[in-house]
Amino acid sequence: MHAICSVRAVEDALGIQIPTNARLIRNIIEGIQYIQDHVIHFYHLHALDWVDIVSALDADPEATAKLAQSISEWPKSSATYFKGIQDKLKAFVESGQLGPFANAYWGHPAYQLPAEANLMAVAHYLEALDWQREVIKAHAILGAKNPHLQTYLVGGVACPVDFNSQAAINADSIAHLKELFVKAETFVKQVYLPDVLAVAPFYLDWAGRGEGLGNFLAYGDFPLTDTKSSDEPGELFLPRGVIFDRDLSTVHPMDHHKIKEYITHSWYTYDDESQGKHPWDGETRPNYTGPKPPYDFLNTDEKYSWIKAPRYDDKPMEVGPLARMLVAYASGHERVKYWVDAALSALNAGPEVLFSTLGRTAARCIESVVMSEQLVKWVDELAANAGSGDLRIHELEHWDPSTWPVETQGWGWTEAPRGALAHWVHIKDGKIENYQAVVPSTWNASPRDAQGQMGAYEASLIGTPIADPEKPIEVLRTIHSFDPCMACAVHILDPNGREYVRIRIV
Repeated sequence: MHAICSVRAVEDALGIQIPTNARLIRNIIEGIQYIQDHVIHFYHLHALDWVDIVSALDADPEATAKLAQSISEWPKSSATYFKGIQDKLKAFVESGQLGPFANAYWGHPAYQLPAEANLMAVAHYLEALDWQREVIKAHAILGAKNPHLQTYLVGGVACPVDFNSQAAINADSIAHLKELFVKAETFVKQVYLPDVLAVAPFYLDWAGRGEGLGNFLAYGDFPLTDTKSSDEPGELFLPRGVIFDRDLSTVHPMDHHKIKEYITHSWYTYDDESQGKHPWDGETRPNYTGPKPPYDFLNTDEKYSWIKAPRYDDKPMEVGPLARMLVAYASGHERVKYWVDAALSALNAGPEVLFSTLGRTAARCIESVVMSEQLVKWVDELAANAGSGDLRIHELEHWDPSTWPVETQGWGWTEAPRGALAHWVHIKDGKIENYQAVVPSTWNASPRDAQGQMGAYEASLIGTPIADPEKPIEVLRTIHSFDPCMACAVHILDPNGREYVRIRIV
């Protein structure tokens, strides 16, 4: 996702319009990334906040089969199949080595699912491991590898399209991509969505917890038309916009010039720390003033984070799948409205439940369904465009730096699976003068700003009930619902692996 931002930033600075094939290939690459990432997040990173794996040992496989068959046509739903999963899990437990299920709070009183639902979820956890490995082969076809694709470049992409070449995207490649995307859509609609709708009724109290801000920002993504301007990107499949104070009646235009980053409570320094800086003027000058051994108290009245505090129009914002789905829903996106309304109807709930931990988790699933319906359409568009004789995959006009302006700026945006991501570049005399990135977890995990306003994580935890402070699974549920990125903050590591400092918030 950083790759697409970086090339878009330079393309914006130089006024480059990429060819249609490149636009479609980028959309396809990013679209299947959404689906794989969301499924992995739900089953392998977030589901265990809701699913008591060890409880599945007490399940009746016959009852589990009836449950699974009542919510989906997924073929792997027999009593024999679930008995096999249960036996496999039992072997893990009896060995004393739980493997991927080792780190959790099994038996915690906050778990609410019956044993049969837990067994079904364990089965789908394991199935998702194999499924995601298959569908992401699309990245090998279009991007050479996964992760960290190799085919993005300024002006387009590096994977050729030629139906007469075995070394390019051809008819066989198109057929393989469509096969993978049908498999993706089937799993999302017959496993992921039914599981979310089956789990949610047992945790409806979480439809009233974990919101926090009520402000949502989406850059939008997946261009449907070819354009040069990042500020006016044309029609986007997922629309751009801002929602304030839960007001779904109005989607405000998004203007990146209204973004500033504050470091009032961050371990950086500005000449005037009461003021924020737009990323084009941004500075990243570390200034660690936090606790050192043997002191372990973190004073939140002072600086307490390595993360800056981005603000839009001086307001903290939430970014991510919930922000995207709310902006799309409020903008009248046909398929988003259909699936959001279908999910709300299944839960017998109104739109207000979207503003919550549960809503955030549901939005990620709904987005996966919407994206799974779109991928084959983009593949068909790619095939039709190439079939018409247009084989262009990149623009070469601006590759000579001598043709560039002496000084120029650009911003590149995308909607990463976990939220709004953008890069800002300042180019002078053919070289990078300044470069700044604001990532999704910087928005959501930000500390307080100069006005004392909390970021999304902090605000979302206010009022969260905790049954056992030593096992705060309730905190994990809300924080995991954002899909936090550990790599998006700065870490202090001892080269010998020793603990450097333990922080206790008071």
